[in-house]
Amino acid sequence: MRIALDTDVMVAALRSPTGASAELLRRIIKSELKALASVPLFIEYEAVMTRDEHLAVAGATIRDVSNLLDVVAGTVEPIEIRYLWRPQLTDTDDDMVLECAVNGAASHLVTFNVQDFQPAALRFGLTALRPGELLKEIRS
Repeated sequence: MRIALDTDVMVAALRSPTGASAELLRRIIKSELKALASVPLFIEYEAVMTRDEHLAVAGATIRDVSNLLDVVAGTVEPIEIRYLWRPQLTDTDDDMVLECAVNGAASHLVTFNVQDFQPAALRFGLTALRPGELLKEIRS
């Protein structure tokens, strides 16, 4: 299973260590799941995860987030964006996630914004689902 994570999933993993997003991240770090990330997407993860509001809720520091992302970077498959599929979605940051998934031949795109990704995901043969839904799929 090859997955691309939307930034909202990474933020949820940071903010809620007992949630489905954090469990997916743990499985990625243990190499039980293959996550894909492009350089622009990884930069977005860092930019959003280090916002003051997310750090405050998580009780984390920028250094904590940097350390986490260093570990994640060592486990994800780097994806080179060879073709831009823009515009597909209304949010250009969402296009970045979709492009990573498509260029990396992902099977799943994991997001809390399934409704925004669904039409484009279907066009590219991707399954867009929420973190909890992916965990259920993995467990069954």
